[in-house]
Amino acid sequence: MKPDAQVQAALAPHGRLRVGLNMANFLLITGTTASGEPDGVSPDIGRKLAQALGVSVEFIRFDGPGQVADAVNDDAWDVANIANEPARAETIDFSPAYCEIQASFLVKHDAGLHAFADVDKPGRTIAVKARSAYELWLSDHLRHAALVRTESMEESYGAFVDQELDALAGLRPKLLEYQQETAGTQVMQVPFTAVKQSMGIRRGTPEAAIWLAQFVKEAVVSGVVNDLIEHHGVGGRLSVPPH
Repeated sequence: MKPDAQVQAALAPHGRLRVGLNMANFLLITGTTASGEPDGVSPDIGRKLAQALGVSVEFIRFDGPGQVADAVNDDAWDVANIANEPARAETIDFSPAYCEIQASFLVKHDAGLHAFADVDKPGRTIAVKARSAYELWLSDHLRHAALVRTESMEESYGAFVDQELDALAGLRPKLLEYQQETAGTQVMQVPFTAVKQSMGIRRGTPEAAIWLAQFVKEAVVSGVVNDLIEHHGVGGRLSVPPH
């Protein structure tokens, strides 16, 4: 699927594809290449997009998804690989999701918390990493419980333990690791949302957005994304969305 000149100019205006990466996502960024470049599902789909465009790729690294989204108007990246959330979609045109990750709660084993409605009660407190996709979802959907926002997942875990909060929100794979480290806790079986990872571009170039959406759809339907998930050893933790 080759882009026309207008699409190519919109996606790679500097003659190369600058891909904004959220380096905090340990499932999508799983290591580095021999040359020191980021490696994983997210960098690899960026490489495949650059190949489809016939240009080289440059990875622009950010400490978290909020910083990636903030840079939308700074000409720092051409394509961003972050979760598609309504607040971000105000300034970014997102493709369909190429993979998704369940988000859930870590809670005390004897707390009687088994579903989202059990956690969302007056007086309950939830530790969460600020500006993560699941924090944005919780901010939109919680009606009673209070969020205790931190700068990193590690700080969220520390707040959950040290302040004896009711729940820790996060991606299921990381919560399962914390469960092993923290006696008397369990991860809720029912996720409260699935974080959908997409590719996005700045609003204003609809032809490029349509082409990018088709590129991602083909990568999912053809099995390319599933092959990347298996290649990088994250099968069972990342999943391909229904299509």
